[in-house]
Amino acid sequence: MSNVPVAVVTGSNKGIGFAIVRALCKQFPGDVYLTARDPGRGQEAVAKLQEEGLHPLFHQLDIDDLQSIRALRDFLKEKYGGLNVLVNNAGIAFKVHDTTPFAVQAEVTLKTNFFGTRNVCMELLPLVKPYGKVVNVSSMVSSSALGRCSQELQQKFRSDTITEDELVKLMTKFVEDTKKSVHEKEGWPNTAYGVSKIGVTVLSRIQARMLNEKRKGDHILLNACCPGWVRTDMAGPKATKSPDEGAETPVYLALLPSDADGPHGQFLSDKTVRSW
Repeated sequence: MSNVPVAVVTGSNKGIGFAIVRALCKQFPGDVYLTARDPGRGQEAVAKLQEEGLHPLFHQLDIDDLQSIRALRDFLKEKYGGLNVLVNNAGIAFKVHDTTPFAVQAEVTLKTNFFGTRNVCMELLPLVKPYGKVVNVSSMVSSSALGRCSQELQQKFRSDTITEDELVKLMTKFVEDTKKSVHEKEGWPNTAYGVSKIGVTVLSRIQARMLNEKRKGDHILLNACCPGWVRTDMAGPKATKSPDEGAETPVYLALLPSDADGPHGQFLSDKTVRSW
């Protein structure tokens, strides 16, 4: 079993995830895993970084597939005895003008962005070693979407005592409400991506609370962040930040010094804690 520290970035064959791997290869003192659903694309991305003189490693990961997540879990356990840095970056978004029915967009988007991310956390958080860092890539859209929720929903999502089960029920209800075309009547905003990222931000707050309760002495720091509006396939060419600039806040959180006692359970953008 290797004593080398290890970092994993989900969904990292392109865009912000790729830029996070690049930065970690330069700054993280250990092995950095680039992951992708498609091994061919993943290996291509690794080769690109090798051309820059960097040395990422590759492991297949499809966050929509529990078997794939568990294969990565078993590999990390066996080879490294755990994990030091986890960046949950994988996510999807439909384009604004996509004509796919909204209920389908809601189901597909939440399946990956919320439920997939949650599954990765369920399998990999127990492996995170003392002084480890977990970064869940969310979005400022989670804040704007929260502001467009009914007061009742806002209260629930801002609660310091909401449980993971309650959050899962709310995310499931959103998908069901869209199928019945009653989501707006039920107080939801008209954005599947926004709701999925509310889920990620609130999940991060819950997970941080659980770490405080169950693993207080391990000094693990877990946060959600917004990379900003970044020029990727997802956001398009007009966005204001390059992928490397988008990677700055996630990388900052992934590399917090071991004696840092915060931020933890927060939502950050531009390396700054934002109110939720």
